[in-house]
Amino acid sequence: MYNLLVLASRPSDWSHDQFIDWWRGEHAEVTYPLPGLLRWQHTELLDSADEKSAGWDGLSILSFESRAALDAALASPEWKAAVRNVGAMGGRRMIWFGEEQTMVPLAGSTE
Repeated sequence: MYNLLVLASRPSDWSHDQFIDWWRGEHAEVTYPLPGLLRWQHTELLDSADEKSAGWDGLSILSFESRAALDAALASPEWKAAVRNVGAMGGRRMIWFGEEQTMVPLAGSTE
């Protein structure tokens, strides 16, 4: 599986809860239709282990079959709609791409 990872923080004039509600609500609605999207996991960041990690609100992992499938999604009108939905809201984000390797499978999983 090939993943797109997004680490994000809210705009300065938004509350944490407002940002999470937007991300899992309005923004999710325009993200679900991405072609080739196999799985989407979102973690609301509630605590940090150190000062360097503070200030982030959430982490999303969007999974695709391959890099080619991710590239096709990034070239799609659905991706453009998701980017438009983010607009110029502010906040911060970091984005990575990479191949997933399960190191410890979920208990009861057939992976």
